[in-house]
Amino acid sequence: MPTVHELLQQGWQRHQAGKLDEAIQVYRHVLANSPKNADALVYLGIAFFDQRDFEQSVAVYREALAIRPQFPIAWNNLGNSLRMLGKIDEAEQALATALEQQPGYLSALKNRGTLWVWSGEIERGLKWYAEGLQIDPKNAELHRNLGVIHLLLGNYDIGWAEYRWRWAMPGTYRPKLPTPVWQGQPIAGKSILLYPEQGRGDAIQFIRVASLLKQAGATVYVQCAAEMMPLFSSLPGIDLLLPNGSVVPPIDYQASFLDVVDFWYQQTKQLAVVDSLFAAGRGYLAASAEQTKRWADWMQQHVPGSQGTVTRRIGINWQGNPEHHADVYRSIPLAALEPLAKIPGVSLVSLQFGYGESQLQDCGFADSIVRLPTGIDSALGAFTDTAAILQNLDTVVTTDTAIAHLAGAIGVDVTVMLGKVPDWRWQNQGADTPWYPSMRLVRQTEMGDWSSVVDEVAKQLASP
Repeated sequence: MPTVHELLQQGWQRHQAGKLDEAIQVYRHVLANSPKNADALVYLGIAFFDQRDFEQSVAVYREALAIRPQFPIAWNNLGNSLRMLGKIDEAEQALATALEQQPGYLSALKNRGTLWVWSGEIERGLKWYAEGLQIDPKNAELHRNLGVIHLLLGNYDIGWAEYRWRWAMPGTYRPKLPTPVWQGQPIAGKSILLYPEQGRGDAIQFIRVASLLKQAGATVYVQCAAEMMPLFSSLPGIDLLLPNGSVVPPIDYQASFLDVVDFWYQQTKQLAVVDSLFAAGRGYLAASAEQTKRWADWMQQHVPGSQGTVTRRIGINWQGNPEHHADVYRSIPLAALEPLAKIPGVSLVSLQFGYGESQLQDCGFADSIVRLPTGIDSALGAFTDTAAILQNLDTVVTTDTAIAHLAGAIGVDVTVMLGKVPDWRWQNQGADTPWYPSMRLVRQTEMGDWSSVVDEVAKQLASP
């Protein structure tokens, strides 16, 4: 018969394999027979955290600490879960306790730094990151985090250098090719394979570097997810689009989209390396004329007031991928957008597909939101319908999601609502961005306060 330790290891193996429900069953089985097992409670808390059930994870960590107060791992994990719930002072106290019990505890130093960075006290967070680097000077995660912070602050020379440490972290995508990575060498007459390294929003934002290198004289191949190829085929300057996993032609260099931004900046010392790709504020991607016309006809039939009555169509998007590490700071509940529904002469159109769409069932102003038909983007490829829909709207209001990047990329008027500490590409101040001329940014001033952000957006949209 397996021991408790062996059972917990079995659960942890399933946990690490992504089988969270099975792992939780094992942990609960242990607790059913040994309810005071603090280790099993911590394992269970980690599983709840990974399911993004932060309330449950806090509860079981506290239960573990009631049994074993001297337990730095539990204090550290409790602090991280409290951070995700926005309970800053409690999180700080928990992380401080972890470090008192285990001085130099690297994970607690990382989490303490992240707590204060995401809370807007960046200098305070940097202090804890620096202390972590004293313990582990080559810690890739800490260097990557420093890179993100310095890019956010506009310290690009430091930021790009530190951000390159991401390649030493697990999960960062680079094709296994013998070809050297392009690092700013003369590119005229050379061939290069480009690829995204992060999510779809990242791919949409930085696919434009293909045109940049084409203008510099390169032969440009782009490898990406097959479903993104139809949208990306509208970008000028790509000699060949390839699906992931396909055979690559002979090439001189390879690079991720972000590599190109990084090393082009080193040459030019300008963040907005892509200004020449815009013409009078227009974007660099486009929906097909046929799709745009089809959705124009649909809007005429289904959007209230669009048949002969002056109205503005406003697309709304409120929820990003909940698996994203910063989603708790960037997504908002649909209910918070109610002030937009009260603007005279406005029809709201939901651009929420999948995650967050269920909120339409309980929203008090759901009757004033137009829902698009099912099957969006399923026929021709990712974002192909969505891009055409956006081109038939007057404006888009969204949180920091792929929709924001798509709207900016096709040159649609778009307002992006940002948390107090946004992703680095939006920097930490300003109402506009060099990346997208058609975009406005509205920022939180207090962490977690979306009401003032939405009120400001509504005020701007209500203005003549």
